[in-house]
Amino acid sequence: LPPKKSSLHPPTAERCLLPSSQIYPIHLPQKTRTRRALLICNIEFEHLRRRDGAEVDVEGMTRLLEGLGYVVDVHRNLTSQEMAMVMKDFAGHKGHCTSDSTFLVFMSHGVRAGVCGTKSRDETTDILSLNTIYETFNNKHCQALLGKPKVVIIQSCRGGKVGSALVSDSADPAVPTPSSAPTIPAGLEDDAICEVHLESDFATLHSSTPDTVSWRSSVTGSVFIQRLIEQFRNHACNSDLQELFRKVQYSFVKFPRQLPSQERTTMLRKFYLFPGH
Repeated sequence: LPPKKSSLHPPTAERCLLPSSQIYPIHLPQKTRTRRALLICNIEFEHLRRRDGAEVDVEGMTRLLEGLGYVVDVHRNLTSQEMAMVMKDFAGHKGHCTSDSTFLVFMSHGVRAGVCGTKSRDETTDILSLNTIYETFNNKHCQALLGKPKVVIIQSCRGGKVGSALVSDSADPAVPTPSSAPTIPAGLEDDAICEVHLESDFATLHSSTPDTVSWRSSVTGSVFIQRLIEQFRNHACNSDLQELFRKVQYSFVKFPRQLPSQERTTMLRKFYLFPGH
């Protein structure tokens, strides 16, 4: 759904206080902007059980992304090799040159190492490695999205464990250790024409923490996708992306069996989906 009418006319007080250098720029007006999103959803598998309810997730995420101004490329029931090919084609889409960002959404069965293709039968067969996603869209292989937010949403299990435990209030908190990261000496220069981080401007929200399951209803779809859609619809008008992610995570406070996880996030600025342009 499109944002509330009033949401198109920020800036909010927070944004007024932020220097423009700390917010991802929107260079083109909405009429000439070509935002694109990729959505891959595996429902039918040769060896694994059918993901009933996943079509509800596809429909909900497609409506959400279209409301956010993205043209959504939807693909269903792909092997890991086919997913990699679809990603490569999408990374080369000329529309990214006149876009300001992209969403990459993956929904499937999953294991710790990645997302299951339709021929998967265990933790090692037909698995799309998460590394493949980042390599395909990094600043070397997808230069049209250089310096632009690349939002990765992954709905899948990451193991078979239930993500909750009974805890005691008497546990001693761990004592943090001082950082031992080396500092960069001052006064150094290099002769590179233009050097950028290989993997910057990614923001990833996974439906669960490592080794744990994600929960899905055969009628209403995945709990994670339902709550993500709800938070984006209610708060995309005035919250930056990582604050939206935090709100999604907070919505699971009373559902301790699952907790979405922000991982491999390399955002250098704040990303507002509706910056008032």
